Amino acid sequence: MLQGINHITIAVSNLEQSLLFYSGLLGMKAHVRWEQGAYLSLGDLWFCLSCDEVSPAKDYSHIALDITEDDFPVFVAKLRQAGVTEWKQNKSEGYSLYFLDPDGHQLEIHSGNLQSRLNSLKQQPYPGLIWL
Repeated sequence: MLQGINHITIAVSNLEQSLLFYSGLLGMKAHVRWEQGAYLSLGDLWFCLSCDEVSPAKDYSHIALDITEDDFPVFVAKLRQAGVTEWKQNKSEGYSLYFLDPDGHQLEIHSGNLQSRLNSLKQQPYPGLIWL
């Protein structure tokens, strides 16, 4: 039986630049690096940077990172001061900022959780919503 997400790996074009972005700007803990990659963590999440040909999503696929509502404004200011590119405006429950990493991978910081999203759907259901 599956138990959860084991790790996330993303392709990067410049390891040094991505390592600075994910550890320096986003605050992930860097553990090791080698010629073609690095391992980082964020809470219990194992995150791998792997040098490869980069082909970021052109659809809504993205990685959402958790943040408290209290920490959200200061972190958003930090990201905007660093000049991140924002790729979408938030239209759902909770606070979110959608931004790109140096290779154009789509990321989000979000202050809600599954339960808060489900609760919001009771008030404003998506078109065609069916509770399972």
